[in-house]
Amino acid sequence: QYYKYNNLPSRLVPSVSIGFHRGLKLLLTTKGIMNVLFRFLLVSALATFARSFSPHTSAAVYRHSSTSLKMTAEVKVGDKLPSVVLKEGQANYESPKDVNLGDLIKGKKVAIFAVPGAFTPGCSKSHLPSFITAQDELKAKGVELTICIATNDAYVMEAWGRTSGGSDAGIMFLSDANAELSRALGLAIESDVMVRTKRFSLIADDGVVTHYFSSAEQSSDTWAPNVLAAL
Repeated sequence: QYYKYNNLPSRLVPSVSIGFHRGLKLLLTTKGIMNVLFRFLLVSALATFARSFSPHTSAAVYRHSSTSLKMTAEVKVGDKLPSVVLKEGQANYESPKDVNLGDLIKGKKVAIFAVPGAFTPGCSKSHLPSFITAQDELKAKGVELTICIATNDAYVMEAWGRTSGGSDAGIMFLSDANAELSRALGLAIESDVMVRTKRFSLIADDGVVTHYFSSAEQSSDTWAPNVLAAL
C-alpha cells in the first residue's frame, strides 16, 4: 500500500522491501548485541561492587595485608624487644610525643604489660590496679619502670592513666595505635574494625625478655602478683 499511494514503480517494491527488511534485521541485531553487552557490563559491575563487601573478599585482602606485615611467632624468653615508635599522650590535649621503645628501655629492667583496651572492665578492675598497687614491690625487685600498652590512641591512654591513678603511681602509658609492637610480638588480635593486643605481661632487662606471662590459660596469669612471684 505504501508504494501504491506514493506512486512508486512496482519494480522497486521487491528491492525496497528486501532492503527494508535487511536494514531492520541489522538494526535489531545491533540493538540486541548492544543490549546484551550493556547487561553484561552492568552485571559485572554489580558483582564487583558486591565482592568488595563480601566477608570472603575482605578476609582475602586482610590476609594479604597481614602477610605484608611479616607476622612473627609469639614472643618468648630470650627475645630482643623491637625498637618501635610508640606514642605518649600529653596533658591538656597537647600533641602526643614519639617514644622509641628500644631507647626507652635500654640499660633498664622494666615491666611491660598490655591490655586489649583502655577503660574496659577487666583491664580497669583487675590488670591495671594490680600493677598500681605493686609498684613498690616491683621496684624492690629491681624493676625501674612499668609500662602499660594498648592499641588505643595516645589521648585515650593518657586519660586512662590520669583517671585511674596509674600515672600518679609512676606507670607509663604508651599507645601502640598502629599495632606495630603487638604484631612484632605476635600478640595482635586482628580485626577489620580495630586491631587489639592480647593481654600479657613481661619483664625485660636491657631490652631482652627475661620473663613472659601469657593470658592463654587465664587472665590472672598476667597480673602483678603472678609476675612478682616469678622474680
